Amino acid sequence: MAELDDIIHQPLRLKIMAALNALPGPVGLEFVRLKKLTGATDGNLGAHIETLSKAGYVTVEKAFVGKKPQTTVTATAAGRAAFARHVATLQEIIAASGAK
Repeated sequence: MAELDDIIHQPLRLKIMAALNALPGPVGLEFVRLKKLTGATDGNLGAHIETLSKAGYVTVEKAFVGKKPQTTVTATAAGRAAFARHVATLQEIIAASGAK
């Protein structure tokens, strides 16, 4: 059985990756939207996005819309592949728990 991805396995990072992987290809989510989806605080979400970014699982783009800062987070190809492997491992664990 494959190992779980320690970077993704943390609950908030799993939520972030799940939200980003629900989107097609290079589409990202704004920080504010991710915050609403995950229920995280600004600081907590920012720290977990930083961890995912350092692992190469997401890219972070900062821009200004008018005078307001806007941060967009997008899953990378490596991040999508890691998420798919993590989900497959979880499915293996679930399937094995049902087989007696």
